[in-house]
Amino acid sequence: MICSIYLIPPRGINGDLELDCHPFPHCIIKNFLGSETFVENLQRELLELNFHEKSNDLYKFKQSDDLRKRTEPHIAGLRAALFGRFRSWLGEVLGVELEPTVDISCAKYEYTDVLLCHDDELEGRRIAFILYLVPPWQSSDGGTLDLYTTDSNFQPQSIVKSLIPSLNTLVLFEVSPVSFHQVSEVLTQDKCRLSLSGWFHGPSLERPPRHIEPPVPRSPHLPRDETLLLEWVNPVYLDISYQEQIQEEFEDSSEIQLKDFLKEEKFREVREALRLTQIQWTRRGPPNKRCYEAASLDTLPQCVSACWELLRSEAFFLLLSNFTGLRLHYLCPADDDDDNKDEEREDVLDGKAMGSSTESPSSANTSREKGPSTPVCCGELRRWSHGSYTLLHDAEAARAEYALDLVLPFCGADWQSEFGGFTCYVANEEDEELLTVYPEDNSLALVYRDKETLKFVKHVNHKSSSGSANSSTYGAFYDFSFVYYE
Repeated sequence: MICSIYLIPPRGINGDLELDCHPFPHCIIKNFLGSETFVENLQRELLELNFHEKSNDLYKFKQSDDLRKRTEPHIAGLRAALFGRFRSWLGEVLGVELEPTVDISCAKYEYTDVLLCHDDELEGRRIAFILYLVPPWQSSDGGTLDLYTTDSNFQPQSIVKSLIPSLNTLVLFEVSPVSFHQVSEVLTQDKCRLSLSGWFHGPSLERPPRHIEPPVPRSPHLPRDETLLLEWVNPVYLDISYQEQIQEEFEDSSEIQLKDFLKEEKFREVREALRLTQIQWTRRGPPNKRCYEAASLDTLPQCVSACWELLRSEAFFLLLSNFTGLRLHYLCPADDDDDNKDEEREDVLDGKAMGSSTESPSSANTSREKGPSTPVCCGELRRWSHGSYTLLHDAEAARAEYALDLVLPFCGADWQSEFGGFTCYVANEEDEELLTVYPEDNSLALVYRDKETLKFVKHVNHKSSSGSANSSTYGAFYDFSFVYYE
C-alpha cells in the first residue's frame, strides 16, 4: 500500500513527495520532471496531436490519439521513463509486480468539461497516474481532482480533498474499491487543463461484493376519476380520435412528446409553486450513480400535489393506455376484445363517472383483477441544477425491464440544450445513443424501453447558472419523472 512506505524517487526523477492515506492512498510528486525545457517541449508536442471529443454519461472532454507508439521525442522519452525505470521503482517500493503494459493517453479539459465520480476499477489496473501540464491554475478554475470518502457499503459519500492541478506535478493513487474520484467541471473559459494519465497494471486488489440498492417501491394507481383529467389536461388530448393518432405514432417509434400537455393556467400555477421555499429537497446519491434533488412529497404546495395525483390516477393510467396501446388499465383492450372495450373507454374519457372513485375497496379490487396483472408506477419530483446528473451503472442494467418512462418538465423558455439536463437512451454495453429527449416546458415525453435499453440524464453544466439574474430558469429546472409498468 502506498502509505505504508517511504518513497524516494529513482535516480534521474526529481520531485517533492507528499503521501496521504485519506480518503484512500495517494501520492503527489511536485516538479516531477527535472527540466523546464523538457516540460515545455512535451506540452508543445501534445498540443500538436489530434484530439477527439469524448462524451457520454460519465464524462465530456477531448482525448488525443493513442500515445503508445508516438515517436515524438519528448512523448516517447516520458513514456519510456514512466513505464521503464519509474515503473520498476514503483513496483519495488510497493512490493508488487507491475507489468510493462503501456496504458497512457492525453486529455484536454476546457470550459464545462468534466469527469464524474468513478473508482477506476478495471481488470489489471493497479496504480493510476496523472501528470499535469497546465498554466497557472486556481481552485476557482475548476478541474480539480476530487477525492471521496466511502460508507460501509463501499459507496462514495462526499468530497474531502480537492487537488488543484499544477504544472509538472504527478499524482499517483491506488486503484481499489474505495478509490472514488472525479475531475470537477472546468469553469474557466480561457485556460486548458492538459494532462497525461494512465495506469500501471498489476494484480488487482480484492473487491468485496458490489452493494445492491433496494428496489424503488412501486404503487398501483390512485382511485381518482376523470375529473382530474378534465381539470388539468389540454382538451385536445382527451379527444378519442386524436388519441388514436398519437397511439399510431407511438407504436411506430416507441416515443412521443406531447406539447402543451397541461392547461396553460395549470402549468403556470405549478411552475410558480415549484419555486416556493416551503418545498423540502433532498440530495439523491450516491454520486457514482446520481446527483440531483428530489422533493419531499409531504411538503408540496396544494397545486403541485394535485399534479402529482394526476400522474398517479386511474384515469391517467387509462389515458396512457390510449396513448401507447400498453395494458396500463383493465379497460385497455387485449388483442381479441378491442371492439368490446372501445365503448367503455370512451365513456371514461368523455366525462362519465369512473367507478373506482366511488366504489368500495372490494369492488375496486375486483375491477383491477380483470387484467392479468396490476399495473404499477413509481415517480419523483426532481430539481436539476448546476452539477446534477445520473449515470449508467451495473445494477441498473441487471434490473432493466420493459417500462414506460414519463417526464413532464418545468424548465423555462430559455433553458438550452447546451446546458445539459437532457435524457439519453442507449443500448446496454454500447456507446450509440438511441434517443435524446430535451427538456421542454409543458411537453410530456413518453418513451417505451425494453430490457436492453438504459437511460441517463446528462450533467448540468456551468452554462446553466451563468446567465442573467432575471433568467426565468433561475439556474435550475424541475420535472415530474414517472415509470409505469404493465
